[in-house]
Amino acid sequence: MKALVYHGPGQKAWEDVPNPVLQEPTDAIVKMEVTTICGTDLHILKGDVPAVTPGRILGHEGVGVVTEVGPGCERVRVGDRVIVSCVSKCGTCEFCRSGLTSHCQTVGGIGWIFGHLIDGTQAEYVRVPFADNGLIPLPEKVTPEQGAMLSDILPTGYEIGVLYGAVGQGDVVAVVGVGPVGLAAVMTASAAGASKVIAVDGNKFRLEQSREFGATDTVDVNAGGDVVARLRELSRGGLGVDVAIEAVGVPATFGVALDSVRPGGHVANVGVHGESVTFPLERDWINNLTITTGLVNATTAPELLESIERGDISPEKFITHRFTFDQFDEAYDTFGNAADEHALKVIIAAGD
Repeated sequence: MKALVYHGPGQKAWEDVPNPVLQEPTDAIVKMEVTTICGTDLHILKGDVPAVTPGRILGHEGVGVVTEVGPGCERVRVGDRVIVSCVSKCGTCEFCRSGLTSHCQTVGGIGWIFGHLIDGTQAEYVRVPFADNGLIPLPEKVTPEQGAMLSDILPTGYEIGVLYGAVGQGDVVAVVGVGPVGLAAVMTASAAGASKVIAVDGNKFRLEQSREFGATDTVDVNAGGDVVARLRELSRGGLGVDVAIEAVGVPATFGVALDSVRPGGHVANVGVHGESVTFPLERDWINNLTITTGLVNATTAPELLESIERGDISPEKFITHRFTFDQFDEAYDTFGNAADEHALKVIIAAGD
């Protein structure tokens, strides 16, 4: 088969590799129909994730058809069309039983192993460990492209942003950073009943798109003025937003989220941070704030599938560019230059 293989910082190739085989009774083999690229893949190519070694097949998202199952699989069957979850989980360890599957102890304490610690989904075929837990049946009414957005991006924005942020009916929510994950938070916050969803970014294309995802207001950080003051103006009584979702991962955006929230509010950090941020505890100890962090557990895909079938959310809106498996280089170039290319998510599909 062919797969996209990492060969060290800045190096990748779509090349021939051995087909995956069942290694454990609970494994399944999936023939990939569509996959996509995540910002994490770009970090890997920059050399930012040293656990990813040369020879690793990249990717942790996508939809395919099951072609083989191990004797320990009880739910997954050959011929099933499935979403490959970005998080692998045994379902029986203490963390899995408590819902914290992102820290599954059986797979090493970190549920994200595709394209990281084992070969991933940017390939013609992929081996899926604990397939009964890591493969989600795709309903007939949901397209493979829609389903691919439920591998990672939508559960991340929903779980770590909206659920951890405790977004409730009538809340005013600020989403700081409306790249793909931020837009997932916008879409699901709106569906969760927020009365106002404010998109904050410096990219005009993303701000324009955020309206299509459910944003009621936008704040352009490059337009001048005090961003925090503007968010407070848009809040109830000028006291600050109920929930601020940080979806970038830099000190400045975390500061905006923290400074814009009202007493008793929630700051839900979704962004991946590479350096320390400042938390003025001497100021905020008195403000009854709740600050949450997290790695997606990817347990809400069934709930999100129901929302798609009802028409509450439309994940196909994320897809701005389409490619085929023999166009992986072009797909990475487009996604890696998302601002210039006006790219949100790209879909890479198998040929006929």
